[in-house]
Amino acid sequence: MIGAQFVFRLYVTGTTRASARAVVNTRSFCERQLPGRYRLEVVNVADDVDAAVADQVVASPTLIKLQPEPLQRFIGDLSDAARLAGRLQLPAEPALHG
Repeated sequence: MIGAQFVFRLYVTGTTRASARAVVNTRSFCERQLPGRYRLEVVNVADDVDAAVADQVVASPTLIKLQPEPLQRFIGDLSDAARLAGRLQLPAEPALHG
């Protein structure tokens, strides 16, 4: 998947510690796993209920991999990189660039 563009949407709830931690963990994960090959959109459920309903978000935080297909979801603690990579169908280790 070298050169692939990954698109993620992270749903959080307000400016809570859990939401801030989810944003930091997700950005850190993406920088380690997919440096320069991802786009992350952060959506506050309270500010955009319609988007959350459209994406069928039932809990926060929820991370959705929109691209490349297939769409994948990860709900809950985003601190376990190996578990997150597995659920999003990404390699467990960062890709080496030559």
